[in-house]
Formats: sequence, C-alpha cells, structure tokens
Amino acid sequence: MKLLYYIVLSIWYTLSLLPLRVLYVVSDGIFLLLYHCVGYRKKVVRKNLTASFPEKSEKELRQIERGFYHFLCDYFVETLKLRTMSEQQMRRRMVFRGVDAVNKCIDEGQSCAVYLGHYCNWEWITSLPLWVSAKGQCGQIYHPLENKEMDRLFLEQRERFGGVCIPMTETLRYLARLRAEKRPTIIGYIADQVPFWRNMHHWRTFLSHPDTPVLSGSEAIARRMDNAVFYLDVRRTRRGYYEAEFIPITRKPKEMPEFSITDAYFEMLEKSIRRAPEFWLWSHNRWKRTKEEFLQRFYVVGTTIYEYQHRQPKPDEQIIRPHGMSKEYRR
Repeated sequence: MKLLYYIVLSIWYTLSLLPLRVLYVVSDGIFLLLYHCVGYRKKVVRKNLTASFPEKSEKELRQIERGFYHFLCDYFVETLKLRTMSEQQMRRRMVFRGVDAVNKCIDEGQSCAVYLGHYCNWEWITSLPLWVSAKGQCGQIYHPLENKEMDRLFLEQRERFGGVCIPMTETLRYLARLRAEKRPTIIGYIADQVPFWRNMHHWRTFLSHPDTPVLSGSEAIARRMDNAVFYLDVRRTRRGYYEAEFIPITRKPKEMPEFSITDAYFEMLEKSIRRAPEFWLWSHNRWKRTKEEFLQRFYVVGTTIYEYQHRQPKPDEQIIRPHGMSKEYRR
C-alpha cells in the first residue's frame, strides 16, 4: 500500500507543478469527456436541478448543468494545484473578508464554529490559517477515507497551511482538550450533505424540497462548546479566484432556540446557491432518504432513534416525531 501512496503522490505532485492556465486546458478536456461521453451522474444532477428549480425553463436548467460540470472539472484541477501552491499565490486566489469579527472572538477567548457548504472550492478554504489570528487553531471536521494511503495524501494537503483535520467521531474530544488548554479554535463544518438515518433529528424545506433531513450535530456541538457561529459565504469572482465572507449568526448559541442555527445556515446556503447554482455539488444524491421511508422504518423515544425491525416500542413509551415533521410518528 505504501507503493500506491508514492505512485499517486509522484503523479499528483508533478501535475500540481503545472500552471493553472495549463491545468484549465486539461479541465476543459475532462469536461468534454465527463459531460458528453461518460455522462457522470447526469441522471442525479438533472433530477436534483429539476426539483430544486421548478420555475426555470429547460434551457436554463441545461445551462446550469453545463456550468456545474465545467466547475466540477475546474474543482478537480484546482485541488491538484493546491498541493504546491505558495502562500502568496493562495492568498491572492482565495481571499477572506470579515476576518476581523473572527479574530475578535479569538482574542476574547471564544472559539468559532464556521458553517460552509459543498459550494465553490471548499478545498481551498483550508488556507484560512493564513488569514486569522495565530492564537486560534483552525480545523475542519471530516470523514476519514477507508484507504489509509489516500487518506494520508488528503490529510497532508488539507493541513499544509496549518489547519488540522478532525475525524467526526473525535470532534468533541478534540475540542474539549483544546478548551482545557485555553486555546480557542476555528472549526469548519460542511453540513449540507444528507445525514444518516440515525442522525435525522430535524427536517426543513431546502431548495424547493419539503421535509429535507438536515444535519444538526454541528449546532449541538456549537451549543455545548459555546462557540461563536458564522456562515462562510463563498463567491467565485472569476476562474481560479474566490472570495469568502464571514457572516455572523450568533455569539450566544445557548440562547438561540433549538435548530434555529441550523435553519439560519440553510437559509444562507440556499441564498448562495440560488445566486450562482452551478457552483454547488449537484452530483451528490442529496434527497435519497425520504421522510416517508424514515416514518416506515424508525421511531423516536426521547432523543434516541430506533428501527422497528430491531426493537418494537414498549406500551408505556411516548413516541415523538422529529422537529419539523408534519405527521404523527407511530405507524
């Protein structure tokens, strides 16, 4: 497996030495192959776009679709380039606005939770340590890859500017340790993916889809750690250049109503997506898990989700429904 690591690393590193203008020519070639020949996940993309923008014409949807595949190919070569980009080039191409508000929190000893989505180039967001106070430790929550060597490659790349990658299962332990050391953190949460069944606690309308299950664990962590919460609004100003603005949501998460932080995030994310929809990850099968299937398979007692085939509810148990659901929960 180590041989695989060095083979992939050598190819990755060599390609990353090419200028971006050359890599974009490669991207254009990949687009022709991916979109016109392979048709990578085209059914999923079209299904998602059609349901998300019922008000748009077929021509408009196809323009967004083509724009998405163009961007997806650019995202691929930009991610390759990240491995050898200098700090100076990175700061020029990935600009952060509103950093003063984040640094103010860090200087006052309050950690920050930063919400973002699979929108624009989220890999380049790992350059944030170049912009914020050195008093704070930047990091991002991630799912480790099953292939250890590939996981190592991505960790090296994502941590090269000083941030850390925190496995999702170790999030609270890591944050608690740094809080005990009185070191504030700036942690990024990409929270727009579809949650697993047992993580479905909140449902809302998102991109014209009613009863969309959304991740609320990031809000639970922010409340528990009393973090200041920001949304990172990212824009692609032109090919190879991005701007990201920190928009405050709250500095007092414990005083916010339950799920209100999650709702605020999804409202802001939807606004970003509707502004330039081609830059969101439409190839992700975001709505593959439905409320109807959830109601058929699961029930909730307290805050615990049970599957009917593994455990039948007891007569004295009060079965509730997840927040945002309009139907009673018992079958």
